[in-house]
Amino acid sequence: MVRTRLIWVLAWACSSVPVPSIVLAAEPIIGRASVIDGDTIEIHGARIRLEGIDAPESRQLCTESATGQQIRCGQRAAFWLSELIRAHTVTCTEAGRDRYKRILARCSVAGQDVGAAMVSAGWALAYVRYSREYVEQEARAREARAGIWQWSFEAPWEWRRAQRQR
Repeated sequence: MVRTRLIWVLAWACSSVPVPSIVLAAEPIIGRASVIDGDTIEIHGARIRLEGIDAPESRQLCTESATGQQIRCGQRAAFWLSELIRAHTVTCTEAGRDRYKRILARCSVAGQDVGAAMVSAGWALAYVRYSREYVEQEARAREARAGIWQWSFEAPWEWRRAQRQR
């Protein structure tokens, strides 16, 4: 009886002592990337969504204010990303998964943060719903009227919502 009680006391004591959890960081994903759209790439068959940014969708159009001309700004964002990474090796560090099970990651090419480059060039927006990482880059791009900021456009998340409602 005493022995059983001692075992229960020891079990309770051990369960209340904090044990440091060991978190193993995922290995970086490294390789040549294919561009899916302005905020998504693929390396070795892994679909990677650039964390903290949201680029216009491939089918999304922007409008030239003076002429009303429709510009394929989503396609241009993807082309710009493609030019940025070219045949360089891309290194991505996984930060989690999105609701579509895509890898969310911070990626770099030649030491440059790909998300920061996209937002700085005006081809993506800071995705402030999930991160405030690129807010300053977006403000500078907007002020310089870089990339999509030279036209009228809907934020990509608003454009997607409107497409779902159709």
